[in-house]
Amino acid sequence: MRFEIITIFPHIFDSFLKTSIIKRAKDRKLINIKIHDLRKWAVDKHKTIDDKPYGGGPGMVFKVDTIYRTLKSLNKDRRKRQSIVLLTPQGKQFDQKTAKRLSKKDRLILVCGRYEGFDNRIKKFVDEQISIGPYILNGGEVPAMTLIEVITRLLPKVIREESLKEESFSFKSSINLEYPQYTRPEVFTYKDKSGKLKTLKVPKILLSGNHAKIKEWKEKVL
Repeated sequence: MRFEIITIFPHIFDSFLKTSIIKRAKDRKLINIKIHDLRKWAVDKHKTIDDKPYGGGPGMVFKVDTIYRTLKSLNKDRRKRQSIVLLTPQGKQFDQKTAKRLSKKDRLILVCGRYEGFDNRIKKFVDEQISIGPYILNGGEVPAMTLIEVITRLLPKVIREESLKEESFSFKSSINLEYPQYTRPEVFTYKDKSGKLKTLKVPKILLSGNHAKIKEWKEKVL
């Protein structure tokens, strides 16, 4: 899987790409991530990538011509199974189903916005628009990281298959995302607000060693 990120703040991704599962997946060549600075495709000496909106209004808007040149340049290496994704609050909300669909692609080009967003004509040159939630962020960089992390976890050999089978959202229940988890100590003692000693114990079924019963319990509590 090849991820290509278009942004005006390339260094935002520095620590993200050097940490945990993403780093290991890169080192094992299971994914390839390339960061592109949008200003590289600006044509004036000031490297302008945005301008004031027609009709007035606050802030600046990303120019259609700059992003068009960027996408045209990257598409010289167009893959058959690729998707160009505009990361925008107006997009379809990202979920696990979308992640699974995108994980079948060979290449994803993620376009990160900033300021007041994009010239609306940019939408003509992308395949889909995605939002990570009903709220406003400073830009598309955090959504890009979200997509990369969620999709990378679904790729073959990145994570053990057993772990993926018990992942959140794999069950039919919509009440809880995942069954309750416990680890040592078996009994945890603490003082409540009045100073009285209280204990919290691990459910006995999890200590029984009866895997069939444990599986049944996990399905019930979801």
